[in-house]
This record gives sequence, C-alpha cells and structure tokens, in this order.
Amino acid sequence: MGKIKLDEIDHQILDMLIDNTRIPFTDIAKKLLISAGTVHVRVKKMEEHGIIKGSSLMLDYKKLGYSFIAYVGVFLNKTSETKFVLERINQIPYVTVAHITTGKFNVFCKIRAKSTEHAKEVIFMLDDIEGVYRTETMISLEESINDKKRLMHTIFNEM
Repeated sequence: MGKIKLDEIDHQILDMLIDNTRIPFTDIAKKLLISAGTVHVRVKKMEEHGIIKGSSLMLDYKKLGYSFIAYVGVFLNKTSETKFVLERINQIPYVTVAHITTGKFNVFCKIRAKSTEHAKEVIFMLDDIEGVYRTETMISLEESINDKKRLMHTIFNEM
C-alpha cells in the first residue's frame, strides 16, 4: 500500500488515542465536534493502512515488584548464531525487548527484574545460552524520557 495522507483530524484522533487507547470514540467525537461514525471510519482506515497496529496496555511494573531495569549487550561467537540465540532469549520472560544491532553488540536487550540479585540471575541465563560469548550490562537508574507524542508530532509536521 502507498503512503496514506493524514489530515489534522486524523492527527488529533491519534493524539488522543496515544494518551488513552481505551478512550471511547464518542468522547473523541465530542472533543473534535465530529460524529462517532467519522472517528470509527478514520480509525479503521488507519488500521487498514497499518498506521495503527492494535493498542497496548501500560503496566506500572514498580507496583508489580519489577522496578529494576537493565540493558544487556550480548556478544555472539558468530553472527550466524543470531537466530538461535534470539529463540533462546525469547524463552526468558524477564527480557522484554531484544534488538539485533550493529556496532559493539550483536543483540541488545532490556530486562526487568525484582532486584539486583534477580537481575544477576537473568544475566546469567543470557550468559548460559549456547553461542553467547559474553554480555555487558548497564543498569537503568531512571527512565527520564518515554514520549511517543514528540516523534508523532514531528512526523505530522514533516508530512
């Protein structure tokens, strides 16, 4: 499919959905002074074009006891082992994100743990995967920026 043209109404709909994916279309319609049917049609169009890909739920991991975040760079013996290693990483539920990367690491992971002791166990799980040469860990002290809207508004301004 080609590039879809979004107008200001589409931008405003996306803006509200990013703030709250559960906002009723009727609430969006009232705020934008359009019909709920119009919101529905526009959202459906953006879904069909792949601009909106489902919705997500944000959890407060701190309240669930998983406030420790670390980033682990994974060095592989051979890059040809990447797929195998990623399949094993995918079996570790505490690894919430994994990227194949260029540069220093072959794979870069984000882990969530209960404590430093728990994080150590998770890192040892990564180290024990066949094909992993070694790992390098960075501890997150605080997530300072997590803003989906700034990029979205920049993209809209460039359109």
